[in-house]
Amino acid sequence: MSHLDIIKRLFNDYTRRYLKNILLAVFFSAILAASTSGIAYLLDPAIKKIFIEKDQTLIFIIPLIIMITFTIKGASLYFAKVVMIGVAVEIRKLVQADMLSSLIKTDTQTIDEKHTGKFISNLTYDVEMLINLVSTAILNICKDSLTLIGLLAVMFYQNWKLSLIAIIMIPLATYFARNLGKRIGKVSTQAQEKAGLLSSYLLEVFKNHRLIKIFQKENYENERAEKFLNDLKEKQKKVMIILVRASPIMETLTGIMIALLIFYSGKLIINDEIGVNNFFSFLAAMMLAYQPVRSLATLNMSIMTGIAAARRILPIIDRKSSVPENESSPSIKVTKGNVVFSNVNFKYKINKNEVLQSVDLNIQGGKMTSLVGHSGAGKTTILNLIPRFYDCTSGDIQIDNQSIYKTKLSSLRENISLVSQDTTLFDDTISNNISYANLNATQDEIKKAAELSFADEFIKDLPEKYDTIIGENGFRLSGGEKQRLSIARAMIKKSPIILLDEATSSLDAETESKIQEAIKYLTKNRTTVVIAHRLSTILNSDKIYVIDSGSVVGEGNHNELLNSSSIYKSFYEKQLRKD
Repeated sequence: MSHLDIIKRLFNDYTRRYLKNILLAVFFSAILAASTSGIAYLLDPAIKKIFIEKDQTLIFIIPLIIMITFTIKGASLYFAKVVMIGVAVEIRKLVQADMLSSLIKTDTQTIDEKHTGKFISNLTYDVEMLINLVSTAILNICKDSLTLIGLLAVMFYQNWKLSLIAIIMIPLATYFARNLGKRIGKVSTQAQEKAGLLSSYLLEVFKNHRLIKIFQKENYENERAEKFLNDLKEKQKKVMIILVRASPIMETLTGIMIALLIFYSGKLIINDEIGVNNFFSFLAAMMLAYQPVRSLATLNMSIMTGIAAARRILPIIDRKSSVPENESSPSIKVTKGNVVFSNVNFKYKINKNEVLQSVDLNIQGGKMTSLVGHSGAGKTTILNLIPRFYDCTSGDIQIDNQSIYKTKLSSLRENISLVSQDTTLFDDTISNNISYANLNATQDEIKKAAELSFADEFIKDLPEKYDTIIGENGFRLSGGEKQRLSIARAMIKKSPIILLDEATSSLDAETESKIQEAIKYLTKNRTTVVIAHRLSTILNSDKIYVIDSGSVVGEGNHNELLNSSSIYKSFYEKQLRKD
């Protein structure tokens, strides 16, 4: 995507809707430009009438007019900036909302493959760079261009020969700024990458704080943090150095220009081709033009950094999910709840090897089917394919003779509940965490689900009961308590298909016994797919599939597998010895 295409896209998607506000800012910029030019122009009669002709009649009037003009200039600048600040914050919200919406809707595999910190950096660092492009740059272009035009008009009015010398600086300054802008765009991209790595590292520190403490790796992590900070520092330093390089260039050009002007204007004054009052008015206009010329010359750097940020942000907004939703597809109708895998193969994007190979499963509706196998055998992947967290590489999955790939995705997930070993809770109340699966649930339904999952046992002892804030990912709760809330949440959805991935892994024996009773209620007359390392929890399963290296190597009930599957028999005997 070219620079022009990016700017068009930003204008059409974000800036166009605030065109009235921008035009208002342009109006104030025009007043600012007129007042700035007026100040330079008023120096001519002020010097001529007061200092040369010693006319006392204007000694109060001209200074008063100049003071009023400065006031108008300040007020115009204030209102122009306030208007554009409003535009900037609105555009920031829109861009961040589009990014978050895209990230929320994207497929699980994409999220799993990306550094969380990079997304955070995109959402903060890059958005700020983008805002400078679509709001600040617009104001500066309008304000400084109009001011420069007005001042150039004053300068040419006073003396066109001196004006030609002065405007030589503009193309020179633009040339140097353009080259600096290209460099700063490249370096800012590198700085953003380092900022993303730092954010990722920070999240890791928060997540693994206990691990750092128990292994006494504070010093080691300090050294790692220092490395991330140094890498970011070096890139940010380069950005800043490139930015300040504009200053000596502009100062040198300005010095050369002023020297030439003094030399040439001296000759003009001596030859009576220009008056002293004209020269000082011209000089004032030229000095006032210094700021807008400098701003416009360095604007290219802001534009390049903004475009570089847009190149990183827009792909996130435009990202298409690898698990597409076809709104025209029919909704799935779950009656019996039969789930059938037919020759299913799957591999992750980052892995060339297939995780699942020719998997055939016949999961009977209303019954419990369990998956058993070593860690990494592919059990969780099978579970993730049913609600289409991932799509299989080849093959088909059907529910009641309906391909899940030819039905509306939202309707598929409406019929499925998941209780995972990695319990996910939100920094919210107990009540809202349970009702997350059904936002229309009544308080009585929430309490009923809590009672059936035995979560009510600890909830009633909390200071604010169901209104207790549980903290980020439920850090104020034990593993067993969090798991019980997760089961209560699945209960309240009342889905015909239940997926249990090590649902009792965080529970002690006593709690597990209670939870098994809750699971019996949850799964009654529902299609249930269970992953469990504790075979004692799945002995009564209607069917058990043994998974090894991504393939089905055995199937049957408990007794049948003891006789037909050496892998299953080995699992069972090892657990018997442990028990």
